[in-house]
Amino acid sequence: MAETQSGNRVKGGVLLFGLALAAILAAVGYRSLSTDSISADDAELGTPLDRLEERVAETPDDGAAWQELGFLRFEQGEYGAAAAAYRKAAEIDPGEAVLWSALGEALVMDSKRDPLPPEALAAFERAVEIDADDPRARYFLAVKRDLDGDHRAALDEWLSLLGDTPPGAPWEEDLVRTIEQVGRINGIAIGADVERVQAARAAAGVSAGERLTATGAIPGPTSAQIAAASAIPPGEQRQMAEGMVASLEQKLSASPANVDGWVMLMRSRMTLGQPDRARKALADAVAANPAAAARLQAEAEALGVR
Repeated sequence: MAETQSGNRVKGGVLLFGLALAAILAAVGYRSLSTDSISADDAELGTPLDRLEERVAETPDDGAAWQELGFLRFEQGEYGAAAAAYRKAAEIDPGEAVLWSALGEALVMDSKRDPLPPEALAAFERAVEIDADDPRARYFLAVKRDLDGDHRAALDEWLSLLGDTPPGAPWEEDLVRTIEQVGRINGIAIGADVERVQAARAAAGVSAGERLTATGAIPGPTSAQIAAASAIPPGEQRQMAEGMVASLEQKLSASPANVDGWVMLMRSRMTLGQPDRARKALADAVAANPAAAARLQAEAEALGVR
């Protein structure tokens, strides 16, 4: 019973990051990856997917292009093709945890029988070796414990993930629901533990929504933009958001004087649950813009980057 429901959670998209990811999509620019490099004159040459296929054929060592292709394939429900693209991206940039966890999720979604295929498990393990805070990999590794019958250990790992989730984050309810469901199915009293973790989170700092809009350098998305981005199925939002943020990071490498862009990158990395990468963005931003160091540090502090 528990294993079946765990499998259903995996196939259902499991950890849903909801409006926080919708905010990234809206703020960074919904579907900007599909249009940034397409002019009015050449837009008729093909769909964004066609152009990405051409791009990876022409420049097969472009990891960012393979990542974009991966999340577009995932968006269309072509999980096997998405996994192939993410696999290639991870081969090119093996030090990027997000590529490994994205590969793992695509493999999970593509699997017809095994709720957590061996290659997916290996990808999640690789992700946490690179970045122990990768939330998607942490979630699925806890799923593995649940599937193996070690429900208490799975619950402890999910509680730890909940503890690292910013208070008020929109994915909180989904994670809490999973914890409570597994506890109930397996006769494990978990309510007091959830309350304890929730209390610690509430005392730790500002809410996710406040972090998203704490900085005035880049205004948050409007309610209409969030509503439009939220129309994307939750399981696809993280894929889209990761691609958007990867594209922003690539643009900043080419144009590092864009201070507002660095603030947006820090904000997005925090929303994706990647504090280490947010800190790296801060360091890169200060190195590229020493005259703006004080402002960047202040913005980072407001976003919770430590």
